[in-house]
Amino acid sequence: MSADTDGAAVGWKRAADTGLTFRRITDADLPFLARLYASTRTEELAAAPWSEDQKAAFLDMQFRAQHAHYQQYYPTAYWLVTMRAGENIGRLYLDRWPSEHCIIDIAFLPDHRGTGLGGALIRDLLDEAAAAGKAMSIHVEKFNPAMRLYRRLGFVTEEDKGVYDLMRWRATADAQVKIA
Repeated sequence: MSADTDGAAVGWKRAADTGLTFRRITDADLPFLARLYASTRTEELAAAPWSEDQKAAFLDMQFRAQHAHYQQYYPTAYWLVTMRAGENIGRLYLDRWPSEHCIIDIAFLPDHRGTGLGGALIRDLLDEAAAAGKAMSIHVEKFNPAMRLYRRLGFVTEEDKGVYDLMRWRATADAQVKIA
């Protein structure tokens, strides 16, 4: 994938049709990525008896730890900022292993969740995995609203990892028909 590209350039037609474009992350994206990460934890931290400064410090620490972990343990992954109309709206971290493709992380800013963008992108990723004859895996927090989407697309829980479920989708002969 080149530095800046639309979904169609990498075969992600549905994503391209929704106006999504992608580019590799740079260090300049870290503030955006930290804000995106924090937006995924808002509900979880709402009940915490911490000040806003304490919550912000916690989220910053957690983001930095997650980012370092991902960079260390997924050295061959694609680290992409997801954009629409030139605006950064999300991230897609994807690794393509010999045996399967792994969505390390996919997230959108709150205004872009539940709009079909993630579904379009994941369907494209499933098509790509199916064409390669590979499965697709993702770790999903048990109470993540996107869990319904993953199940609808054919992901099944294969392992309880505590807070997360390891979910896997396996290509079948009619996989592209099922996810169309």
